[in-house]
Amino acid sequence: MTQVLLPGLLPSDAAPPGWTALALSPLLVLVGVTGVGKSTALATLGGPAGQVLPDRREVTDAVMIRSLSAGPVTDREERFRLTARYREQHPGGMAQALGGLAADPQVWPGPLIFDGLRGLDEVQYAAQHYPSWRFVSLHAPDVVRVRRLLGRADHFDRVEVQLDAAPLLQQLQALTGSAAVFWPDDLQQLAALAQEGHRPDDILAKTRIVLSERLNYDPAAARAALSALPPERVLDLDTVALSPAEVAARLEAWR
Repeated sequence: MTQVLLPGLLPSDAAPPGWTALALSPLLVLVGVTGVGKSTALATLGGPAGQVLPDRREVTDAVMIRSLSAGPVTDREERFRLTARYREQHPGGMAQALGGLAADPQVWPGPLIFDGLRGLDEVQYAAQHYPSWRFVSLHAPDVVRVRRLLGRADHFDRVEVQLDAAPLLQQLQALTGSAAVFWPDDLQQLAALAQEGHRPDDILAKTRIVLSERLNYDPAAARAALSALPPERVLDLDTVALSPAEVAARLEAWR
């Protein structure tokens, strides 16, 4: 494995004696695609009650992309392409990358929390290979996820888009995978976001991010796989039906 440039983390086969293999640690792992409410969950789980490991983006950069690219990659769609290449050789994807690391107990005494896993292959791999890991599965409809991306102003949420003279609805309909992910009414709702003050190019870009992610990871399949685990290993949270306070309360009661 490529040497990992993350604080207090190394490949297990290169770690000094006394370091803790994450594969054997009782990790609490958030599962969900972009915009499902993982930040709300982390706000509850972090602090004195738990240490949040470097997140998916950081592990992706240090383990996956660093082995496939000559430099940093910021475009979300290009990152999806590179991580897909990584998964061709490592079918467990992020679960396999994370499980191959060991932690310095002086830096990471725990309890440890990771944000996060996505898709069927990752959760199946994690559930089967790392029996000490527990999972918090978060989900929200794709239209809600686009709206949340528009509202959070994260510099990471960017792709290159070329807005043309066609109506926004037509451009949304023309996006690769659009018809497979969104119902016609969904696309109407997304186009109508321009009337709420959102820039059309931003709506198009955030929709492309959601589409690219959905074409690489199937959240419904991941959720179904997790539902087969015993209840002490998985907590399922609908972040639309539940308020942030209710999400926090259920997390506190479960963990």
